[in-house]
Amino acid sequence: MTPTTSTAPTTRLTVAQALVRFLSAQYTERDGTRQRLIGATWGIFGHGNVAGLGQALVEYADDMPFHQGRNEQSMVHAAVGYARQSNRLSTHAVTTSIGPGATNLVTGAALATVNHLPVLLLPGDTFATRVADPVLQQLEVPYAGDVSVNDCLRPVSRYFDRVMRPEALIPAALQAMRVLTDPVETGAVTLALPQDVQAEAYDWPEEFFAPRTWTVRRPAADPAELAAAVRAIRAARRPLVVAGGGVHHSRAEEALAEFAGATGIPVASTQAGKGSLRHDHRQDVGGVGHTGTVTADELARTADLVIGVGTRYTDFTTASGTLFTGDGVRFLNLNIAPYDGHKLAGLPLVADARGGLQQLTEALGTHGYRVPDSYVAEYTEDKERWEQRVDACYEAEEPDVRPTQPQVLGALDAIVDETDVIINAAGSLPGDLHKMWRARSRDQYHLEYGYSCMGYEIPAAIGVKLAAPDRPVWALVGDGTYLMMPTEIVTAVQEGIAIKLLLVQNHGYASIGGLSESVGGERFGTAYRYRAEDGTYTGAPLPVDLAANAASLGMRVLRAKTVRDLRAALAEARAADTPTCVYVETETADTVSGAPPAQAWWDVPVAETATRSSAVKARELYERHVSTRRRHL
Repeated sequence: MTPTTSTAPTTRLTVAQALVRFLSAQYTERDGTRQRLIGATWGIFGHGNVAGLGQALVEYADDMPFHQGRNEQSMVHAAVGYARQSNRLSTHAVTTSIGPGATNLVTGAALATVNHLPVLLLPGDTFATRVADPVLQQLEVPYAGDVSVNDCLRPVSRYFDRVMRPEALIPAALQAMRVLTDPVETGAVTLALPQDVQAEAYDWPEEFFAPRTWTVRRPAADPAELAAAVRAIRAARRPLVVAGGGVHHSRAEEALAEFAGATGIPVASTQAGKGSLRHDHRQDVGGVGHTGTVTADELARTADLVIGVGTRYTDFTTASGTLFTGDGVRFLNLNIAPYDGHKLAGLPLVADARGGLQQLTEALGTHGYRVPDSYVAEYTEDKERWEQRVDACYEAEEPDVRPTQPQVLGALDAIVDETDVIINAAGSLPGDLHKMWRARSRDQYHLEYGYSCMGYEIPAAIGVKLAAPDRPVWALVGDGTYLMMPTEIVTAVQEGIAIKLLLVQNHGYASIGGLSESVGGERFGTAYRYRAEDGTYTGAPLPVDLAANAASLGMRVLRAKTVRDLRAALAEARAADTPTCVYVETETADTVSGAPPAQAWWDVPVAETATRSSAVKARELYERHVSTRRRHL
């Protein structure tokens, strides 16, 4: 047979030019609102992408905004922050050269995929034609000629393709958009682009560049699963909702508030789900799990039905399987992902969180279901007692002394309103925030705790600020996290992105230091101090001036030595229209924050045999906790 020749109009472009033009014409739509899918591209250029994507971004600068980064990992973090603030309906692309630029993407890609947040990665790759072999920075693999360092991105990507021919870009690009906009599958998407292919020309069909809208689905619950869910709730006397990040992704906060108000069922939240209800909503009982509140964790221990909404049930939420231990406890899992809907041998209710909650509220209203008044009175009184504990932690009786970490949070709590966004990811701050922070809006509390990646906060704050330019955005960072990745301060200064950095100096890895002590590790290697004569890091604190470092990168810095100074500095920073850092050294330099202790266990295995008494005692306690673990089968 003779091949049919197409008469459709074409345009001759390089592969990189075609990709940038294609990306600028992609949109998402949900609930009647349409927005660009790829809002901008971040890049650091090297020989693997400068002549391809670099030239294409110049060619189409009017169509594709560009941001210059300083570290490839942090560029991904900025894109992820933007995507989360944009409800996963818009994200950024990230381009790098081959070699170290590409491998630096791996941590950011893992973070995006773990948290189900979309980001498009466009690393350069070695020559497809292999005419220059090995090229600078190429990893030679003797047993496989088609492997490059970009293959490191396969296990942390939800979709991966290597575009070895120009015409292969069309199906690869379409599949990439499909995954980015799929609420179940979304995460990091990687299109590896050989540097010679990027610059190769091809006659592209014009229809490839036509505006394309990807509808973000809201699947409804199956009638049989909905009926089973209603029966389970109606039979429950002590139900508890565990709200996860899926509530925010679905914009299901109002639906959850209506469900909780109509039924009286209390709502606890994971790190990703905090803020699903305002802190002052009657049914909000705070964080749940290892870093949860007394109120939520006691309800979890006695619940007869746990209603998970958009949660993955991580070990911090379940206290490593020791929290949900009530007699006959069952799980009902409303989740858009079947994989998560079937966890803990639960009844699955596979649906969009907002739609599923609305269906449940309507069905239960028909039956007039509501929890007993005694149950409402119980958790209401417990919540009031917990809030009094938080007040005591926040309060500083002596304003002219160095603050504790909870008092730092208390000072910030006193000046923010519902417009502020608080970003954190690692260290001792996530535990304090989960227990004590009073979320005033659905998106005020931005904790990345799926991957808990040190270095996330500053670049993520830039991404959030780009998505919400009129809102005060705070990156809360400890000294350990700051030292990991402060470089995007330069980007904030260059772009005039007025993020606020609250930098807490406690001279080391405070959170891991406390954990080390509890598991028999004796805080070994966790303090930022000189070596002592015995070889341990127990000498004087290092003379590191992080405030001076931030200032050297171009940031305005306000130093606060006392609680009184801190209050004034935070207020000044909040009003600032340039990138501003508030630096404070906390009182509890060698201990964890001083906030209320963990209300539930977390499984970090302890040495089964040891000669040091600290480890022996820790193992005895560990075995007692392990004995309380329950497997839900």
